Amino acid sequence: MNTHVASWFDIPVTDMQRAKNFYQTLLATTFKDDEMNGLQMAIFASEEGAVSGMLVQGECYQPSSTGTVVYFNGGEDLNLPLDRGLQNGGSPILPKTPIHDGECGYFALLSDSEGNRIGLYSPS
Repeated sequence: MNTHVASWFDIPVTDMQRAKNFYQTLLATTFKDDEMNGLQMAIFASEEGAVSGMLVQGECYQPSSTGTVVYFNGGEDLNLPLDRGLQNGGSPILPKTPIHDGECGYFALLSDSEGNRIGLYSPS
């Protein structure tokens, strides 16, 4: 039985290559490209059993700055991926912010290259 609250996420994009470049730089990750039912997809590399997701481009997928927020693992210090994201087409929304004076870690919000609001989380 999967004990994760979430099991998958889709991030809508309008320019697949631009979005892949953004997330590859932000998260130092890779993708597996796929296509299904007219949808262009780029699936995030992840370990077996890990919650993962994909970038998806298609008629019914529109980026949004007001929808659900996906928080990505920012590693030990989210300043590193945050800086990479901002240098690669992202826009700041909320800077690195302590949660309960840092006792519960830190988070930041930014817009991705497609206009989606995303988050980063790290313990320090």
